[in-house]
Amino acid sequence: MAPTPAKYVLLSLPLSTFDTGDKEEALESVKGTITSKNGTVVPFPVPNFKIGTLDALVQQADDLAKLNTGCEGIVTKVGDSLRSLYEGNEEKASEQKNVNDKPTDQYLRTFSWNKVRYRADKPVGELIDILQKELSTIDGDVKGKFNQYNQVKTNLASLQRKQTGNLATKSLTPIVNPSLLVQDSEYLETHLVAVPTNLKKDYLKSYETIAPMVVPRSSIQVAQDEEFILFAVTTFKKHGAEFQQKCREQKWTPRQYKYVEGGREEEQKELDRVTREEKKVWGEALRLTRTGWSESVMIWAHVMALRVFVESVLRYGLPLEFVSALVLTNTKLAKEVKSALDSSYSYLGGNAFGRDKRGRITKDDAALTSEMAAAGLGHGGEGNEYTAYVYYEFEL
Repeated sequence: MAPTPAKYVLLSLPLSTFDTGDKEEALESVKGTITSKNGTVVPFPVPNFKIGTLDALVQQADDLAKLNTGCEGIVTKVGDSLRSLYEGNEEKASEQKNVNDKPTDQYLRTFSWNKVRYRADKPVGELIDILQKELSTIDGDVKGKFNQYNQVKTNLASLQRKQTGNLATKSLTPIVNPSLLVQDSEYLETHLVAVPTNLKKDYLKSYETIAPMVVPRSSIQVAQDEEFILFAVTTFKKHGAEFQQKCREQKWTPRQYKYVEGGREEEQKELDRVTREEKKVWGEALRLTRTGWSESVMIWAHVMALRVFVESVLRYGLPLEFVSALVLTNTKLAKEVKSALDSSYSYLGGNAFGRDKRGRITKDDAALTSEMAAAGLGHGGEGNEYTAYVYYEFEL
């Protein structure tokens, strides 16, 4: 059975929720809410960034939501590219999924804001622009190299088909002895025709009469495989095109072939060259895609840290006192994590949440909820489901 896919939950809660002003103690309290059966809670430290106006924050929340979607799409694409390089082998692809030389899961567990690369004293809007540009660069680099690799791979497959296909498609250079062909004649020419094995009798009975001026008894069997027999036939040049057309109507395949001195050696050289090129470009694509994974996940983590910050300021206001955490769970248990959090913290939504007679959460104040949604607040991890606290789900 395949393992249940991992899921991550990012959340923040105001420190005023807890009986302590200490973030570590508050985190312990969150760990008490989410049992080890449902998930593992680890700190997800978010710096205090420069805050602009409320209007700017609302706009930034919207920009970050769009950038988050972009990050998710590119991380997914890069993951698909890695899998493609390993021909669908998920295990081998996963071995390449490191961020800053750490396995992805470990990077997220031990996340800390990269203050050297993204100075925390820069305005939030400027940080969003930097992350957006970096993401676009990675996307372009990986896409460009992958397109190059796919082109080389297609070329190689085409050359290999010429070597290994059937007599209707493969290269005839290693098969046809040039002495079988009429050469340098003013009037005559030799045609090579691949006839399906089951049509051999029909062919031998009718090839001389399907078109004018076919040289009688000129058909010679050149080669045979499981599907086709290759025949050489001589006709007068002026009726050659008509003969080929009639062959096609009979479901015999005329093959184009011209003898070239040293052609066999040239074909092999070309195959060897493209084989080497494919290996080289595969290595380049792997290196770039590995880097693309590391960079795109790292950017996404920083985008999510900014989202948590902006959303926390919009929800909880000033002073900036909130605790942020990452919950490592899986797709089956994520609902239980959400239920446990709602049980403990849904009151933070004020009138936005009430409970029915069975204790289930209901949304009593639709006006408040829509007002908060309009201000860019309360978006859950999937869809626009309202949550009473900052909550984002994501998968890698």
